[in-house]
Amino acid sequence: MGVAVELSEIVAPSGRGRTFELTYRGGLADATPSGRVRLDVIAGWLQDVARADVDDALQGEEWLWVVRRTRIRVEAFPRWGELCTARTWCSGTGLMWAERRTSITGETARVDTVGLWVRIDEERGRPVPPGERCVAIYEESANGRRVKARLRHPGPPPDAAGGTWRFRASELDMADHVNNSAYWAIVEEELADGAEPARFDGEIEFRAGAQPGDATVLTDGRLRWVRGADGELSASVLLAGVS
Repeated sequence: MGVAVELSEIVAPSGRGRTFELTYRGGLADATPSGRVRLDVIAGWLQDVARADVDDALQGEEWLWVVRRTRIRVEAFPRWGELCTARTWCSGTGLMWAERRTSITGETARVDTVGLWVRIDEERGRPVPPGERCVAIYEESANGRRVKARLRHPGPPPDAAGGTWRFRASELDMADHVNNSAYWAIVEEELADGAEPARFDGEIEFRAGAQPGDATVLTDGRLRWVRGADGELSASVLLAGVS
């Protein structure tokens, strides 16, 4: 493809401010036949440690954040039964959003991720700035780094190849749309056609929330686009590297 797409930057820890950790162990339903923990499972870990961090820091306040974009870079995948630590911190701030870095490490696992999360008012369902207490807790680790929330991935070209997909009702979450982790299953389905990867780098940008039912996956080079039954783009996927 001719369009260059910039991946979200994975910055090093600032060494300042708050960090939070949870431990995970890949179970039988989390791994491929080779024992590799799947990308959709890793994405689930990312949202769970993010929610646990906010709950711990704010005691249940300002808990509703939705993910706009997630990059997962794997140097070594977690393995079935491997005890892993997910360590997370704020790496950038914005008006109504923030960037969250999370690393996942184990005996052999090495994963670095970055996600852009938008703060949503729990009652009105609209983006709002985080409160003063939230900012005071999280901004130190960002060390003054500011991030933007604009979409980076282009839309699909007219000649993009089309394929079919189906979201299941079991993939709905409490926000009444398909959970972000389910989109990584589309990537896993593609990976299943080749050799098991040792390394991976990819990013998903989320647009409109999808509902269960038939969807279309458009392909052009390294980019994929997910279009729901209503014709609206739900997400775009950039496969930056698989080996």
